[in-house]
Amino acid sequence: MGGRPKREIRDQDVQGLKCLRKIRPLLSRLRTVGAERDRAGNRRLFMDQYCALILMSLFSPAIQSLRDLQRASTLDKVRKRLGVTRASLGSLSESVAIFDPAPLKEIAAELGHTISSKLTGRFATVGQPITAVDGTVIETVKRVAELAWTPLAGGKRLSAYRLHAHFEVLSGKAVRIDATSANPKGAADERAVLERTVESDRCYVIDRGYAKFGLWNVINAKGSSYVCRVRDKITATVTQVNELTDADRVAGVISDERVDLGWRTRYRTGPDHPTRLIQVAVKPHESYRGMKGPRCDGVLRIATNRFDLSAELIAEMYRLRWLIEMFFRTFKQLLGCRHLFSDNHNGVEIQAYCAMIVCMLILIYTGEKPNRAMYQMVWYYLIGLASLKELEAFIKSRQ
Repeated sequence: MGGRPKREIRDQDVQGLKCLRKIRPLLSRLRTVGAERDRAGNRRLFMDQYCALILMSLFSPAIQSLRDLQRASTLDKVRKRLGVTRASLGSLSESVAIFDPAPLKEIAAELGHTISSKLTGRFATVGQPITAVDGTVIETVKRVAELAWTPLAGGKRLSAYRLHAHFEVLSGKAVRIDATSANPKGAADERAVLERTVESDRCYVIDRGYAKFGLWNVINAKGSSYVCRVRDKITATVTQVNELTDADRVAGVISDERVDLGWRTRYRTGPDHPTRLIQVAVKPHESYRGMKGPRCDGVLRIATNRFDLSAELIAEMYRLRWLIEMFFRTFKQLLGCRHLFSDNHNGVEIQAYCAMIVCMLILIYTGEKPNRAMYQMVWYYLIGLASLKELEAFIKSRQ
């Protein structure tokens, strides 16, 4: 039986080096991360080099595995442009255990600050960055026992991590990603993760999987706000009915009410702050494309602690939540992150934040949110198929 044929990585397979040379000064601060225990001075792979290789792989569709990455590190062009040395497969696989992803998160945050989060137009009245929060499952290449819980057909199990992302829908940038087991229980539950990571002065737009009174209380206590879809059969006692405007009715708003949620018992189970419930007419459905999932009875119910915004603007803000799904599509399909290079938690977060950095670089250089057309044109420029003049003309036409 023949083994898998060896696939060579050539110079022309490696792209993105022009762009990455400009970010090397930021990565240089990672040189000492994980090197504290190297008293003998024989370490050859440092965190800045590892991150540079991961970033390069996101620009290079030909690099599909850790072994491809190792072969790319042997190319003279890669070593010269990125300042890396030849890396062994073992060092690429094992070094991530001592690489703390926190400094890389800081670099991603710094890049994010260069992208304006200022609200304009009709959303200026919100006053807080509109931040969609959701999670997506990314499969690991290697089967890991503690991760292999997700059932598949044929009695098989999926080994995967869940990435919890905070995405500013108007600026087009992810501001935070946290990796947990794909099993949504305990500390890995999406609501528990958001409770731990809530920031002040943000407006969180979340789906009904995050409909938890305790989470809403945490968001409200932090000085932030939320726009959250709730289940169809939520228990609500109406205390005030707000009059609808013509704009509300055009947007499909059925009702706008101040409500008490939860059961009135000896121990209060509802939110500890005033709550508003807005109902919007939508197309009813039983499930999505025949898949098992929550149904919709034709009414979208949105709970929020914002009383200063119109009902139709609240409804429009919730519609923007779907932009985070486009970010996940960019992450998985355009950047080739359907599978992870590492099964180590540090390695997963490093790859996630490198993907965030690539998205931000495209946004910074082009002024447009990463999408298939823009990503392909940038790629054509990097590999020499398109000139800088053609890239600039394409960007101008998109604006």
